[in-house]
Amino acid sequence: MSLPNLPFISRIRRNHGLEHATIHVLIQRNPYLSLVGRSDWGGFSIYGQVTTQEVESAAHEALARLRAGEQALAVHPRCGTMLATTGILSGVAAFFALGVRPSRSRFRWAHLPETLTAATVAAIIAQPLGLLLQQHVTTSSDVEHLQIVRVYKQRGGPVPVHRVETR
Repeated sequence: MSLPNLPFISRIRRNHGLEHATIHVLIQRNPYLSLVGRSDWGGFSIYGQVTTQEVESAAHEALARLRAGEQALAVHPRCGTMLATTGILSGVAAFFALGVRPSRSRFRWAHLPETLTAATVAAIIAQPLGLLLQQHVTTSSDVEHLQIVRVYKQRGGPVPVHRVETR
């Protein structure tokens, strides 16, 4: 059994996919929302200025749409996987741009143009790679046996946090 298919990891991947799909539905309903999500083995949390009823309705619609075959809903362009992929690739590219050749000058500032170019090219490459990583590693659209158990407001404060529990 591969790592992404271990039961514990598989649950997180399915919840992550449903989290993305829920955010897609909420944004389709209100394009001006600013939301953040976090997934774990027991469900996911949505941070943002929405009501619990809106989150619950969107989660149920997202689950139905994923089951109906809208697999693309499980991938989101502003996912942390995208940020991590971009950061890692850009950092590695900058490191190699600075470190591959011995510097003839006392200062590495002379290599700044190559370093910025390498980091920029890496960031461009990271976009499609991050989407592929989401699709095949960090999320799953296979939600056939996933159930929403309950949705509730988790805590008070300046930013509402809504918890969607699954099994």
